Amino acid sequence: MNVEQKLSTNKFVVDEGHPHIVIHQEKMDAATVKALTVVCPAGLYTLDDKGRIIFEVAGCLECGTCRVACAHMPGAMEWNHPRPSFGVQYRCG
Repeated sequence: MNVEQKLSTNKFVVDEGHPHIVIHQEKMDAATVKALTVVCPAGLYTLDDKGRIIFEVAGCLECGTCRVACAHMPGAMEWNHPRPSFGVQYRCG
């Protein structure tokens, strides 16, 4: 089983209305915005037609890579663990 197949077995329970990651793009520089679109292993950060960052919470692996990418920009991101019974449930390691 390859990585993509293993990841496809995961279950994601989205906490509608309570995302565990909140982006404050106005507090980010352009390099950080670009980095988010590249570093997320799940590819959940994209840019809209106006160059604003969009984050799709469904599919988040909760790895913290985005948190590290924004660590030098205080206040640019709120990153919390999902509330109990929400988030990713790994099925294959």
